[in-house]
Amino acid sequence: MVNVIGLGYIGLPTALMLASHGVEVVGTDYNEKVVQSLSAGRMTFKEEGIEELFCAALEAGITFTTDYQKTDTYIISVPTPYDKFSKKVDPAYVVSAVKSVLSVAPKGAVVVIESTISPGTIDKSVRPVIEELGFKPGKDIHLVHAPERIIPGNMVYELLHNNRTIGADDREVGERIKELYASFCQGEIVVTDIRTAEMTKVVENTFRAVNIAFANELAKICRHDGMDVYEIIRICNMHPRVNILQPGPGVGGHCISVDPWFLVGDYPSLAKVIDESMRTNDGMPDFVLERVYEIMRENGLKDISRVGLYGLTYKENVDDVRESPTLQLLESQARHLADGLKVYDPFIEEDLVDNQYHSLDDFLSDVDMVVIMVKHTQIKENMRKLSGKIILDCQNIIDLPNVYHI
Repeated sequence: MVNVIGLGYIGLPTALMLASHGVEVVGTDYNEKVVQSLSAGRMTFKEEGIEELFCAALEAGITFTTDYQKTDTYIISVPTPYDKFSKKVDPAYVVSAVKSVLSVAPKGAVVVIESTISPGTIDKSVRPVIEELGFKPGKDIHLVHAPERIIPGNMVYELLHNNRTIGADDREVGERIKELYASFCQGEIVVTDIRTAEMTKVVENTFRAVNIAFANELAKICRHDGMDVYEIIRICNMHPRVNILQPGPGVGGHCISVDPWFLVGDYPSLAKVIDESMRTNDGMPDFVLERVYEIMRENGLKDISRVGLYGLTYKENVDDVRESPTLQLLESQARHLADGLKVYDPFIEEDLVDNQYHSLDDFLSDVDMVVIMVKHTQIKENMRKLSGKIILDCQNIIDLPNVYHI
């Protein structure tokens, strides 16, 4: 039996996937409301294909509880926030979960850390806890790091098809955990050491962040001299060895917007390109807000309350708002003492911010200018409703005349 600790955006899909492929699974979370909802057959977030996977896992016998189980295999998938000032990862949730696991774990149990952590975190923060509690790592408790590689909006497919990395002290233990993930994973699964596994996950997301920063910086350069960044990128990408990404209003989520800071925090004198790239990405919401003011002036629009932001989530077709560029922009607006921007997102049902709407038609009727922050399918399918509005399209998806871009 596998006890999955942490039933959020990563732990829950992993638990469901294991259970639906014949593994006995108990999911544990400290949040009683989450456990109650799942136990009652209600999913806790929206995701394409997740409801079907949830039903399959329930039929296979998955259960949910706030209690830690006595078993031979644990998968810890709890959040790993970072300190925005020091840029260092905070392993407190992982450490707390490990302590709770060790209070019930039998000797010889395998503890798999799935949470994203900075390189060296297991050596610096997890091993000492195990030793303090009287266990010997590698003998009484076996440590494994199996970082997730999935993205909200495509979780189910990527869990099945993405390659994976298993980092372990003991090769035999690593191969055993490889077999566990191979119960559902159709991609290649590589077994390596823990430090390498820690580093590869962070480097993957850092690579993407640096490439996004290049596109964002290119957008600023082109805006300065009145050039079309999208046309330039399109032509450049015709070169067989060039693949420039698309610029956007910022970077959100709990991977690309966070993981690279782990390297900056741990290697401040070495991670110069990464540091500058992250500052470029973090500065995009401010850049978008300046574009809003510029376009308002150009069109004689003086009341910012007649401007609406379309999209609150950090990416399209999900309900995940972690590190959302829209939320960052609203924070920037508050600093400028310019309250009043209206907001709408079809995936967010509860009120998260001031002036939030829950109907696209009501939202559009109350604004003169629309800022496309997220490329939800809904807005692409209702593009004609934007006719007559001033549009700042930060995603380059609106095919209407006289549309502004970042």
